[in-house]
Amino acid sequence: MNTLEIKGDWNIAWGKLKQKWARLTDHDLTYVEGQQAGPIGRIQKATGETREAVEKAIKECSKDGGCN
Repeated sequence: MNTLEIKGDWNIAWGKLKQKWARLTDHDLTYVEGQQAGPIGRIQKATGETREAVEKAIKECSKDGGCN
């Protein structure tokens, strides 16, 4: 996953990720340009999911199909 994928879709994915993992805070989902690992690591810590699972969820939530 590259920076443009996260940056371009982050606003869409943000709300869907909060629905998927209700315990996520706004801080967990804060995206800072050039620091894509930040929110991924925070989501991992908050949810206990693997990095691969978090990246997959972000990709799914960024698509029109929704977040599984």
